[in-house]
Amino acid sequence: QVQLVESGGGLVQPGGSLRLSCAASGSISSINAMGWHRQAPGKQRELVADIFSGGRTRYADSVKGRFTISRDNAKNMEYLQMNNLKPEDTAVYYCVVNILGYLYWGQGTQVTVSS
Repeated sequence: QVQLVESGGGLVQPGGSLRLSCAASGSISSINAMGWHRQAPGKQRELVADIFSGGRTRYADSVKGRFTISRDNAKNMEYLQMNNLKPEDTAVYYCVVNILGYLYWGQGTQVTVSS
């Protein structure tokens, strides 16, 4: 079993920054990739960013240049540094881990960008 716990969400003004963290535990010896998805009210869940075992990263066009994904393999952690946040970034953010082709999801953390 795999457990993922996100933290770091909250309310921030436009132009502000937040850093999300995800702690992974359990049967996580074969992680292929880690990532973040988000779901805004009334919209489908979408990929924000992911990072693969070799360090390659991928970002949604809407967050390129503003968000940075990283991981600490020794601590089984991943992070999402979000800068220059916009109201359209408001959503529930989910940590996701790919282990041998199977996706495991965290419970989500709310990010609200509003003045």
